[in-house]
Amino acid sequence: MKNYVGAIDQGTTSTRFMVFDQAGRVVAVSQKEHEQIYPKPGWVEHDALEILRRTEEVVAEALSQRGLRASDLAAIGITNQRETTVVWERKTGKPISNAIVWQDTRVSDDVKRFSATGGQDRFRLQTGLPLSTYFSGLKLRWLLQNVPGAREKAAAGELLFGNIDTFLLWNLTGGARGGVHATDVTNASRTQLLNIKTLDWDEQLLAAFEISRAVLPQVRSSSEIYGDASLAAIAGVPVAGILGDQQAALVGQACFRPGEVKNTYGTGCFLLMNTGERLVPSNFGLLTTVAYKFGGAPAHYALEGSVAIAGALVQWLRDNLGIIAKSPDVEALARTVNDNGGVYFVPAFSGLFAPYWKESARGVIAGLTRFANKGHIARAVLEASAFQTREVIEAMEKDSQIALQSLRVDGGMVANELLMQFQADILNREVVRPVIQETTALGAAYAAGLAVKFFSGSEELRAKWAVDRTWKPCLGEAERERLYGQWKKAVTRSFDWMES
Repeated sequence: MKNYVGAIDQGTTSTRFMVFDQAGRVVAVSQKEHEQIYPKPGWVEHDALEILRRTEEVVAEALSQRGLRASDLAAIGITNQRETTVVWERKTGKPISNAIVWQDTRVSDDVKRFSATGGQDRFRLQTGLPLSTYFSGLKLRWLLQNVPGAREKAAAGELLFGNIDTFLLWNLTGGARGGVHATDVTNASRTQLLNIKTLDWDEQLLAAFEISRAVLPQVRSSSEIYGDASLAAIAGVPVAGILGDQQAALVGQACFRPGEVKNTYGTGCFLLMNTGERLVPSNFGLLTTVAYKFGGAPAHYALEGSVAIAGALVQWLRDNLGIIAKSPDVEALARTVNDNGGVYFVPAFSGLFAPYWKESARGVIAGLTRFANKGHIARAVLEASAFQTREVIEAMEKDSQIALQSLRVDGGMVANELLMQFQADILNREVVRPVIQETTALGAAYAAGLAVKFFSGSEELRAKWAVDRTWKPCLGEAERERLYGQWKKAVTRSFDWMES
């Protein structure tokens, strides 16, 4: 009896496998971190083979927790860190280099060169995206140009490209022995190579980026059977759902109706609004992206505000400065002070994403006095995620002409109640946390379950969504606007730190 669905949740800092039952409850979970590699300032890499090993390990461990076998699983979904770029050999499965992570800024000079002709938005009409170091296309171009022999091998069909979802799918379904080379529309829409109207690779873009179509995966829907797993622990289980992590969280939060919004607080901070089958161009610094496509049904689109550094700032406080021993300790440290003491932390480590899109910005701590201590720094670290979220929401309301009534939240940082209260205060709106907070993995499980009829449809999934806690704003308007005004001032101090 197939009573469960599984989800591989491959994130920026860790990989986990989660098993869910028909009610959407977590039955088993295993998680392992992988190495963050920083070869040069601004460069961020992952070992794709290490990620594959971690994936295999967490799948086996999660199933063993409950004595589950492959025959207990109806399907498996994949959700992944988006834009992180892998190129590997078709015959061996060996990557030609480390994966280039979405946070990496090595293509900043290419962004300037491409923007010099037609501006930063020259490809926005086709892709919904501005030119940025963020997306996969320029990373792929860099690998083909800088790894010896790569461009020739790519043209000859000897190399394969994908975001992490594609690399995992190929390996899980046979690898060099017939693995499926495919991606879904959500991940494809983050490459800056997909035409988001036709949902196919765009020949004009491929020519501009000098990329051979031979390396690209087939573009499929987010919910269909791509192939059966060959990995021993899950052999024969259909791999039937793929969603980029932020779109997966949108699905996991059951935001299936136009105007519904979620915000995920993970390594970065990502706010998505479902705009239905309507593709909404942004005039205020947001991205237009594919939300999901279930089987043969029309694609749904989303407006997205992407913040590069959120939880990663807490990790920086832990790993680089040693101010805290564990990431959750940041809340207790921040509670040792009553306010931020005038300190603001703008975490533009990889430039600023939405709504500014300034590659040349760098991180700043502003407002320091002799009064400031590590508690104020910790508080400023948390408040940075809330301030950045408000900036994105203001842009989203302008683009969509929809006023947000409340904000659905998920991700690792929503356990931090000080942050959630400050988010409600600075937004002046309710912040709502669902019972199942790890909605990214849940969304991938939902997509896979829909493909094999484990779930009947979106209305069944909506009925499973339930509130765990709601935070209501309790900050006066004058103080709220004073704090936000100081934040905006601090942001301007980060501009143009890196000179052309």
